[in-house]
Amino acid sequence: MSTPDGPGGARDDSRPRPAGSGPGPGGRGASDHEAFALRDNVEMEQRELAAGEAPTPSAARGGRRISWQKWTFMPAFLFFALLATWLWFRGAQLDSIAHQAVDDGKVWLALRQHIVLTAVSTFFVLIIAIPLGIALTRSRLRRATPFAMAVANLGQAVPALGLLILLVIWLGIGARSAIVGMVIYAVLPVLANTIAGLRGIEPTLTEAARGIGMSPTGVLTKVELPLAVPLILAGVRTALVLNVGTATLATFGGGGGLGDLISAGIVTQRMPVLVLGSVLTVALALLVEWLASLAELLLRPRGLEVAT
Repeated sequence: MSTPDGPGGARDDSRPRPAGSGPGPGGRGASDHEAFALRDNVEMEQRELAAGEAPTPSAARGGRRISWQKWTFMPAFLFFALLATWLWFRGAQLDSIAHQAVDDGKVWLALRQHIVLTAVSTFFVLIIAIPLGIALTRSRLRRATPFAMAVANLGQAVPALGLLILLVIWLGIGARSAIVGMVIYAVLPVLANTIAGLRGIEPTLTEAARGIGMSPTGVLTKVELPLAVPLILAGVRTALVLNVGTATLATFGGGGGLGDLISAGIVTQRMPVLVLGSVLTVALALLVEWLASLAELLLRPRGLEVAT
């Protein structure tokens, strides 16, 4: 079957063709360029994935920053652990001495005191360690860094119980001595991480910020602190867990807390009371650590986040 062609029955090839669709040099060149570009993109993605530099799914697509496992595993574990402890304690045979240690809301009072001791001491740690860490990275006070770190190291070099007894002798019995001791004991992680985070920033970033006219305060608040946030938050997380554990010693200075239950269980040799105080302390430490890890992930700048 014949089709209408040009004069003399020859096919008319003068109609325009899409670029890259014909066999001519122009079409072949465009196809080659597209193939080369596609190959280069694939190779670049493979190299980034091999080096671990490819953007994470959450950062690339704006997805959730925390996985559902992170949200649910620790609360579920703590719920079942506390439920099992409560059921065991409810079925335990308690005499009048054990009842005296736990009745009349004494367990809730001890838990509330423990939380208050942890929260107040961590607050003072933050308002002392972070500004001090920032100041020690400035040029005027940089020489004082070794001395400040040596003083902060003394807080953890001295046994916590011995430090608390010395503070009780100096400040008297009460929660104040316990809080001061907890602050001294927990200031090191936050201070060290603040200094390390600010010193670890690439100098070219701060120089570029100054080059576009930023003031020293602007460089600190808009460049340095956001980049140092992950390390600072890691130090805060460590300090929180330290304070939860150290607060159990507040009972020896009249500061209250869950240490009262532990001490009562040891002194009276009542195992249910001892187990209850110990389990509550461990559960509180795990809960605080979980909450701090969530805050660390949520407060981290999106440009620095990793898949979680």
